[in-house]
Amino acid sequence: MKKTPLAMLALLTVLALVLVIAGCQSLPDGDQNMNTAPQTHLLEVPHGTLSYDDHGEGPLMLMLPGLGDLRQSYRLLAPEMAAAGFRVVTMDLRGHGDSSIPWPEYTTTSVAEDVIALLAHLDAGPAILVGNSFSAGVAVWLSTEHPELVASMIMIGPFVRDHGKPSLMIRTTMGVLFNGPWRVQGWALFHSTLFTHQKPADYKDYRRALVANLSEPGRFDAVKAMIDRSDAEVDARLSKVQLPTLIIMGSADPDFKDPIAEAEAIASATQGQTAIIAKAGHYPQAEMPFETAQAILQFLQAATIAKAS
Repeated sequence: MKKTPLAMLALLTVLALVLVIAGCQSLPDGDQNMNTAPQTHLLEVPHGTLSYDDHGEGPLMLMLPGLGDLRQSYRLLAPEMAAAGFRVVTMDLRGHGDSSIPWPEYTTTSVAEDVIALLAHLDAGPAILVGNSFSAGVAVWLSTEHPELVASMIMIGPFVRDHGKPSLMIRTTMGVLFNGPWRVQGWALFHSTLFTHQKPADYKDYRRALVANLSEPGRFDAVKAMIDRSDAEVDARLSKVQLPTLIIMGSADPDFKDPIAEAEAIASATQGQTAIIAKAGHYPQAEMPFETAQAILQFLQAATIAKAS
């Protein structure tokens, strides 16, 4: 029997719920302490407290995770960059990780203001700014509003273009996954699908820590607020970027219909460069940290040579 669109949506919703329940039942047990060697620092800013880790010495590189994620998403990449001679700071977004909760808003602009406060506190000159997913938009905003604070910009799996409202099917499925008492487990299940080649060896511990954090009161409200944003303002700023820019994209990133075409479109708008990490998904910094580090180092070396010439 031919199904109506509404019947198909209902079926997809039920299937999504079944997948969430199965994912909840299969969450692994084990040690709840994820290995995070650097000491956590706290910075008081208007409306809350930001948490960050500080690795190594050298030119400042500030790494921002995506929404619904932790600063430890860079746990494998940060040591690579610190070993290469950079001072690497990884920051939790407001409402996430060890940063405080709640905040009056969770917009791209408000997160960028947090970054400005942290850069002022670190007082280490213009930063190499790395933003993953949602935070790539933060990097674009900061690079165009305060270019004196940014030496160069690296976007990983960036959500910076305005693709309009998601389809009814996607909105319905997300509505099931990310609402109700199972919403944190739903996010954890979704998060695990964004690794397309191989998950890090410590991924079970990482996901456990992520679930524990997002289960704290108010934290998933921060995630939802960031999900519900518009990227139109960021998209309008892409052509205004005047800094050396690298777009890193996993070739199999499931968050984009055509990941390589998305990277090329952003590079064209920003006059930037692309680095495609073969087989990687949305988090190449965790899935393929060595390849990601090499792409960053090659880009920075070329940018340094270009600046000197």
